[in-house]
Amino acid sequence: MGTILERILNEKRKEIKSLKELKRKEIKKETTYSLIQQLEQANTLSVIAEFKRASPSKGDINIHLNPAEQAKNYSENGAAAISVLTDATFFKGSFDDVRLVRDAVDIPILCKDFIIDQIQIDIAKENGANIILLIAAALTPSELSELYQYAKHQNLEVLMEVHDEEDVEKAFKVGPKLIGINNRNLKTFEVDLAVTERLAPSIQAFGSYVISESGIFTNMDAKRVSAAGASGVLVGEALMKSGDLTTSMKDLMVPNLKGAKQ
Repeated sequence: MGTILERILNEKRKEIKSLKELKRKEIKKETTYSLIQQLEQANTLSVIAEFKRASPSKGDINIHLNPAEQAKNYSENGAAAISVLTDATFFKGSFDDVRLVRDAVDIPILCKDFIIDQIQIDIAKENGANIILLIAAALTPSELSELYQYAKHQNLEVLMEVHDEEDVEKAFKVGPKLIGINNRNLKTFEVDLAVTERLAPSIQAFGSYVISESGIFTNMDAKRVSAAGASGVLVGEALMKSGDLTTSMKDLMVPNLKGAKQ
């Protein structure tokens, strides 16, 4: 059967063929919203609020929410950026969700997917994304570098995701300004915030902004990763399920401790 990541990547390779056959959209108006600029100016932990209907580990999270309405709620409650999960097979998302969110808000949008081909970057941009995710564990060093450079040439920011020391070394060779530490092991889907505590100091010393991803639900979780060196958090499930989004967002926006750039 392989790991969950291997299953996702196998499916993604099939999807690439279909994507290359799609009629392409024209970019009506290119937006240049920057997460890096948001992080430079923030004095609290920045929240990348995620629109995520489902996941392989949790099943359905909230499949009834409207992406545009949820995006507006995120923005109005102080989100620094919005992440939109576009994988269809495992997360029940789509690139159309990116377009719906783009039309609803004027803040940076992260297209979060398992990107392995330039076509995915093109389609993310065409639908209004400003940032794309590249997962170090899913790509060879040369693939990681090539896709990073391609995205930068498209005027997109790149959040490079790592989970362990090997991933961090791959990321450092490319040199991104944004490095996301996934507290979830993509092979087992187990979650541990200690991953951020272990990896953040070296990433911050390298000069990149740290975004802590997965397993962040409470004010204490936010304080913990901020103290470790995170400038931001990417939060999906907790916000998608929240009955009081204003309070949930406020709880996450703790003072920016070690995450602040000197």
